[in-house]
Amino acid sequence: MKIAIIGTGNLGLSIAKGLITNNTITSLYLTKRKPESIQYWAEHENVSITSDNREAVKASDILIFAIQPRHFEAVLKEIADLLTDKHVLISTITGFKISSIEAVVGADQYIIRSMPNTAISVGKSVTCICSNTKGKDRINIASAIFNGLGTSIEIPEEQMQAATVICASGIAFWMRLIRATTQGAIQLGFEADIAQEMAMQTCLGAATLLVESGNHPEEEIDRVTTPRGCTIEGLNEMEHQGLSSSLIKGLVTSFNKINQI
Repeated sequence: MKIAIIGTGNLGLSIAKGLITNNTITSLYLTKRKPESIQYWAEHENVSITSDNREAVKASDILIFAIQPRHFEAVLKEIADLLTDKHVLISTITGFKISSIEAVVGADQYIIRSMPNTAISVGKSVTCICSNTKGKDRINIASAIFNGLGTSIEIPEEQMQAATVICASGIAFWMRLIRATTQGAIQLGFEADIAQEMAMQTCLGAATLLVESGNHPEEEIDRVTTPRGCTIEGLNEMEHQGLSSSLIKGLVTSFNKINQI
């Protein structure tokens, strides 16, 4: 694949790392207004660094936009005249609708909108993707790219705001749960580093069990709980204190906020 990442900040570099590691590229252009800070990436084979977005577009077939939302429209206008039927446009930009992209470059372009999360830097992102009508013919390309950086899920565009809350903001929510478990473990007598290791690995194990078994969480909970046991007593106390309802309220609050932005 001939790929350009337009706007190579932290997210763009995480994507670049995954593409290089997975040997996905034939060529890779990385653009940045001040390219000196990423010049060392040119040491990789077939990787070019430039501040010229038009140069990158001319040399590439797949364009991944990872710039700040306030700059996106201007960048699209800058490169619009260079777009051909070979180009696939993949946006990672929060809140920028497909219709807004089409308003600049036209509806006859392959346009895909994506929402990765910060776990993309370790190849574990859940990336939700959607496309315009024409882009449906190329959405498999986006899936292949993001499946190499974790997992991709195709959803309708009207659910992208909610997906941002579940998957992107969700990283912070799960971090807070891990932190709370760590604090509880410290209170029970463990040193902080051991407590965090226990919390992280237990969280990872729980998620892996569900991924590999395909079971509902309650099925796995039933395997752990016993009548009058310590697990069910702890779970019930957490529910009495509002664990599930607090999480749901937090998700809904974040969703309401993102729709005001």
